[in-house]
Amino acid sequence: MQQDLLHRYTFDQLDVRGELVQIEQAYNEMIANHNYPAPVQALLGELLVATCLLTATLKFEGDIAVQLQGDGPVKYAVINGDHKQNMRGIARLQSEVSGSTIQDLIGNGVMVLTITPTKGERYQGIVPLEHDTLAACLEAYFTQSEQLQTRLWFATDTTQGHAKAAGLLLQVLPVNKEKSITDFTHLEALSNTIKAEELLELDAATVLTRLYHEDNPRVYEPQAIQFKCGCSREKTITALVNVGQQALLDDVAENGEVKISCHYCLKEYIFNEQDVKSIFN
Repeated sequence: MQQDLLHRYTFDQLDVRGELVQIEQAYNEMIANHNYPAPVQALLGELLVATCLLTATLKFEGDIAVQLQGDGPVKYAVINGDHKQNMRGIARLQSEVSGSTIQDLIGNGVMVLTITPTKGERYQGIVPLEHDTLAACLEAYFTQSEQLQTRLWFATDTTQGHAKAAGLLLQVLPVNKEKSITDFTHLEALSNTIKAEELLELDAATVLTRLYHEDNPRVYEPQAIQFKCGCSREKTITALVNVGQQALLDDVAENGEVKISCHYCLKEYIFNEQDVKSIFN
């Protein structure tokens, strides 16, 4: 089965649009070597799926950040991406994890959605985390902010040593309000029959055929999703300039080198005394 793809689909006779996303390699690359507890791995998987779906749904060109922050064991979790489905993410813990709901992990918190378009003004929306699941919190966001009836289904599996994440989105089209709600209710009932293992294990064509075989979904060319950190030695040097030469030389004198680790991919960049002097010369 081909993974790490976002599929968009519509219906010729129904005023509803949909998206299906299945992610494996990018998800595993994102959480590799971070040693997150299983509930945090699952949370990041759902957040990754949500960000991919939001990127396609909100229709913009540029960057997106979806961050959860609160007073719970997980101080924050964030996925950064762009309209080309290049994604990276990280979570920061401040105490031991003892549950799996949004409230268990994030506590009293919010979801901050930030869109920085290539052209135009930056947008930021803040959503209170008032529901047990990330899907329900996002559904509330669409109802309140976009005024579009939306349903989301998420599934993750981190038990086999190789993580998988998937998600399904349905959203009304703002055409004929009465008809679109009727159409949405029909498709929502069908989508509610989907099982987590089907979303995770079956290919997209099989999933959509099983759910909507009588409604003839029109499926468009899929978009590939990939993990892309974006760190580099050059960007690290730019950050070091702000630290100052003497502070860096003091660090080299004490530790033998300056070592900088990327928070996202954990790649290390090492600078010796000559490297530091070269930066400032």
